Amino acid sequence: MKKFVTILLFMLNITFLFAQKEISGFVLDNAGLAMSGVNVTEKGTNNSVSTDINGAYKINVKEGATLVFSYTGFSKQEHDTTDSILNVFLSEGVGQNLNEVVVTGTRATPRSNTTTTLPIDVVSFEELTSTGQATFDKALQYKIPSFNTVQTPVNDATSLLDPYEIRNMGPSRTLVLINGKRKNLSSLLYVQPSPGRGETGADISAIPIDAIERVEILRDGASAQYGSDAIAGVINIILKKRTDDGSVTVRTGITAEGDGEMLGVSLNNGSTVGEKSFVNYTLDFSKVNLANRPGKVDADGDFASFGGTISDINTLADIKSFLAKYPDAQNINGSPETASVKFLVNGGFILSDETQLYYNVAYVYKKVNSFANYRTPYWDYGGDITLNDLPYLLDFFGDGTVASYKGYHPTFTGDLNDYHATLGYKSIKNGWNTDASITVGGNKQTYTIENSHNRSPIQDPNKINIYRENSPIFFKPGGASFNHIVGNLDISKVLSDKISIGFGSEVRTETFEVIAGDKASWDGFGADSFAGNRPEDSGKWNRYNLGGYFDLAYDFTKNFLVNGTVRYENYSDFGGATVWKLSSRYKFSNDKITIRGSVSSGFRAPTLHQIYTQKSQYSFVPDQGVRVSGIINNVSPQARQLGIPQLDAEKSTNITVGIGANPLKNLNFTIDYYNIKVKDRIILGDQVVTSFGTVSWFENSFDSRTSGLDVVMNYGAVALGTGELGFNLSGNVTFENKRISLVASDNFGARFNALMFTSRPETKWILDANYKIRKFDLSLNNTYFGKTTFKQDGLDSDLRTEFTPKIVTDLGINYAATDKLTVTLNVNNLLNVLPEWKFKAENAAGAAILNDPTQVKSQFNLITFNGRYSQMTYGGYHFSQLGTLFSLSLIYKF
Repeated sequence: MKKFVTILLFMLNITFLFAQKEISGFVLDNAGLAMSGVNVTEKGTNNSVSTDINGAYKINVKEGATLVFSYTGFSKQEHDTTDSILNVFLSEGVGQNLNEVVVTGTRATPRSNTTTTLPIDVVSFEELTSTGQATFDKALQYKIPSFNTVQTPVNDATSLLDPYEIRNMGPSRTLVLINGKRKNLSSLLYVQPSPGRGETGADISAIPIDAIERVEILRDGASAQYGSDAIAGVINIILKKRTDDGSVTVRTGITAEGDGEMLGVSLNNGSTVGEKSFVNYTLDFSKVNLANRPGKVDADGDFASFGGTISDINTLADIKSFLAKYPDAQNINGSPETASVKFLVNGGFILSDETQLYYNVAYVYKKVNSFANYRTPYWDYGGDITLNDLPYLLDFFGDGTVASYKGYHPTFTGDLNDYHATLGYKSIKNGWNTDASITVGGNKQTYTIENSHNRSPIQDPNKINIYRENSPIFFKPGGASFNHIVGNLDISKVLSDKISIGFGSEVRTETFEVIAGDKASWDGFGADSFAGNRPEDSGKWNRYNLGGYFDLAYDFTKNFLVNGTVRYENYSDFGGATVWKLSSRYKFSNDKITIRGSVSSGFRAPTLHQIYTQKSQYSFVPDQGVRVSGIINNVSPQARQLGIPQLDAEKSTNITVGIGANPLKNLNFTIDYYNIKVKDRIILGDQVVTSFGTVSWFENSFDSRTSGLDVVMNYGAVALGTGELGFNLSGNVTFENKRISLVASDNFGARFNALMFTSRPETKWILDANYKIRKFDLSLNNTYFGKTTFKQDGLDSDLRTEFTPKIVTDLGINYAATDKLTVTLNVNNLLNVLPEWKFKAENAAGAAILNDPTQVKSQFNLITFNGRYSQMTYGGYHFSQLGTLFSLSLIYKF
């Protein structure tokens, strides 16, 4: 009997085993990214597994079973189990959970946001649009405390692209990626005394917000993972892949002053291609009119700057008479008139269950109309030149009489074209993830000057004056372009439940071109206000680099992870660099608390812009008016004669230590300390009088250290009445931001020290409250901008200027009128808060100056061009000077 029972049980077990079937595969999203944590369930049973960090799963099911694949924010799918290998691509639905998978920060495999070893912010499309800001860079300003950008007044080409930075490190030390691929740099090099002077960055304002699914911001050095430029961190822009929920948005807005009118139309839509492929596209048109915020010009100051040099109008009474009629001296400085067209497509083709082709293409055209300083009738043209020497101006800008001549206003128009395209191939075979891609991108800017002249008495061989009265009033001063081609190969695999690896290579070629202007724009003095690029300073330059990396992640235990990366890159123009990174995290208390940290080395290659730019520029010199000075590059004969060395790469050491906690169901927070040391920092120094005139140049000048604290806290989804209330508090505190070594030469003065280290807020905090009730979604955002200090050119060394801390409040109201129509009202800077600054004494001598009203007035005039920039100053301000802005959006969903 026992033998019979044993045989029976054995037969039943065999039957059961033969009735079971093992199904395995990978789960990816439509962009081909592995999805961890996807729930895979045998339909009608409790038999369930989850995909691992590589998107892999394995499950035993009954013959003929159906598998259900579900993931928060993605459409649920059901598949039969005819084949033993089943790979699934999930499509995003509405309300994606952004706290799940993060692809930025490691080259091995994506990980959950709660288990990342590095501090990463994830900002959704909905959060970006809730700010009411018209451009992507300005939206980040009010979402990420360590991110700063601001409009710059009358800075010529800078009006095309505002400088931005993370952790006060300048725009060139933040790497921008689109779907994980390097975005091309702008062709613009900031040469005016504005934030970011001497640097360049990618034009993130060119990316339409409606095309963005989310943004992942890595607040840590990442040169080992991604190469040059990632010293301060990485901004990875993830594009939309949605094939439903298309929408058209109409936006309009105006400032409380009644200017800066804005009108925009944006279309975003998607479609499936076949059964599994997709395409998503965005088309965006916008126009923003001029918003002018000039200061009131002081007559005594203008007389001191101009009156004594002009014979026609040389009395204080004449200047006062002009300023009585035009208190702002007809200056225009503020937010320029801007028109833009943006087009972006993101898509993918599923070739098989294991392979996919993906692509994205973006093109942006932007036109900006701005102004130089107004040339008053008593303008100082430099040297011994007076209005008597330029009588033709009375005909150019008047009817030939002195009485009719009221001066003239040179205009500056910039045309920007920016493009980016990626074509890639992904496959998963035997657990190996392979991603091969090629990316091209470029940025071209050309300029036009109107309502100006060339005052040079240039003579041809026949001794005939060909400028001055024969000068054109329309000039094409040239421009610049930058292009790159990037090839990437990335391979990763989960070798076991403890080890995952990644390795790959990148080859990149870059081309920078300075486009020569027409002869009249650069010959002699060149076009008044903006001299063109001279032929000898123009040209095209190219370089290439080849890099490779290896990444290893090891889970010692379920809670303890260590990730290490090493990278080598070699540049054709200055050699190679080897960098590394080691990061770790430890979870405990049932994953409610995570301790994390990293230490890494990094580098930033000098840009081609910094190596080859050589030009003349106009800038305001205190008590001397506008003067022409120059930049000489490090490979020029002039640099050799002055003993200026060629540029080398910056090197960095980054340390980050932090803690993350989820102590309550609705509460989570992270606190991260960072310490960044940059060696051989590249700067564009102050102007120095040399045998070649007043010039400045780039050099590896000194070492710097930046340290601080980032805090992010979320408390949300709490029932309040019939609605839900949530809070978000985030902040950045700078402990140290200074030079820690001697400068290489004497061309780095107090102004540029302040520009680099103290012209951004010492601290910045964002408190955001959101309340959802029925058809309304209400948000109130308060941004605290801490103190900044500055040392403007011309300011007495015993003084500094200090910007008062301010809180800017933004209100947003969303009303779901119907299932398809949403109305959004945003009031930015609800309380009309404007930047305020005041003089501060450095010592007793400075206190004595502040006790003398005459000296205070003189100092005010020196740093504001006699009041022209009393509000829209050149440096130190840290939020918009336009005051309250109203905007209304109508969103219609298809």
